[in-house]
Amino acid sequence: MLYWALLFFIVAIIAGVFGFGGIASASAGIAQVLFVIFLVLFVAALAMRVLRRAS
Repeated sequence: MLYWALLFFIVAIIAGVFGFGGIASASAGIAQVLFVIFLVLFVAALAMRVLRRAS
């Protein structure tokens, strides 16, 4: 998922450089959403690992 977030971020940067504001904005928004989902899943996985070791 982090791969896709980085991919959309790169698309947003390239679109911004070439002047495609709408595409850049949409790609940046998608990248932000995917990154937040990645962070939530990563923290959940870490919490589950800690809880398994504790028991």
